[in-house]
Amino acid sequence: MPVFEYTALDAKGKSTSGIVDAEGLQAARQKLRSAGKFPVSIRPAEEAQPRLARQGRLSLKARFSRVKASEVAMITRQLATLIGAGFPLVSAIEALLPQTNSHGLKRTLARIKDAIVEGNSFAQALAPYPHAFPPIYVNMVRAGETSGTLEIVLERLAEITEKQQALSNRIQAALAYPIFMLLFGAVVLFVLLTYIVPTITTIFVDMKQVLPTPTRVLILLSGFFKDFWWIVLALVVGAGFAAGRFRATAYGRRWSDGLVLRLPLLGSLARKLAVARFSRTLGSLLENGVTMLVALDIVKNIAGNLLITEAVARAGEEVSKGKSLWLSLSETQVFPMLPIQMIQVGEQSGEMEKMLYKIADVYENEVETTILRLTSYLEPVMILVMGAIVGFIVLSICLPIFEMNQMIR
Repeated sequence: MPVFEYTALDAKGKSTSGIVDAEGLQAARQKLRSAGKFPVSIRPAEEAQPRLARQGRLSLKARFSRVKASEVAMITRQLATLIGAGFPLVSAIEALLPQTNSHGLKRTLARIKDAIVEGNSFAQALAPYPHAFPPIYVNMVRAGETSGTLEIVLERLAEITEKQQALSNRIQAALAYPIFMLLFGAVVLFVLLTYIVPTITTIFVDMKQVLPTPTRVLILLSGFFKDFWWIVLALVVGAGFAAGRFRATAYGRRWSDGLVLRLPLLGSLARKLAVARFSRTLGSLLENGVTMLVALDIVKNIAGNLLITEAVARAGEEVSKGKSLWLSLSETQVFPMLPIQMIQVGEQSGEMEKMLYKIADVYENEVETTILRLTSYLEPVMILVMGAIVGFIVLSICLPIFEMNQMIR
């Protein structure tokens, strides 16, 4: 059934917008009028298929209309509650449509509902929309439909998404203050070097005397930034663009991901974060009835690092040949020894899912603790660096003044 976007006035004359599914434009107008809404404009909704698959890139509008993980988590939990309360799947989705604020998610849910009405399974209806519902989501839903535990699977999916989102939010919150300090400090230094320092140092240049070395260095730096700041900005933007294009290539992605893992501190954090994501997702898939080989094929794409993705893929091939998971992962020499040992214990004890969850909890806590500790160290270091730079500027300005006082005496 076609889906239409509308703008309408309610009984109080307030403007409202949303989506409605109907056989045609006239049917959509009648449906809105029967709901007490007076349509102003109605047009067919855009296809919800991701533009990345069709055009090879996302338009600006698509970038800002992406479905957020938090919205998917909330809808998933509400859907699990309604299904657990006895609502049929189609009725549950229809009840959630008016409560969804995101127009992109509304359009997607409306099309999913129509696909189910046409006879598709829930997993089949979700599959065409990987921008909102990734393969792990679709496969867990498929397992839940097969086993008759769809509401339990949806609850588990909501928990996974919420935990990953919570960890991401805590990391972003920890890094927000240092990043703000860095940007603010850069702006202050730029203003000092391009506007304030040249005004003061003009006096020293007019004196026609030999200036101290720090003052001459400051005048050179100030003159360079004042006259050629646009070159510096162009170099920074160009370097960022070139780095992005380089990383978009296969070689660039492999090189940059390998560099990240080799960095002294950042590499350890990236590895732990990837292991935590791998363990939690694999544990959830196995717990909800997905086979080991299928689960490994799914989780290899969520690590966020190409080398770890290839290591999981090689481990999956070895597992398909009859090897144990812990031995296959240890041969890749990418995973740390602790999770490998814990997976070995899980395989031997028959509690693989519980052990995978424990690995995820341990490494998520380690990542969060390390980032908080680093940010606590980073703040005073940034203050000291800023103080040293400002101190150099003040000293460079004061030295000629001291020399002038000595000459007067």
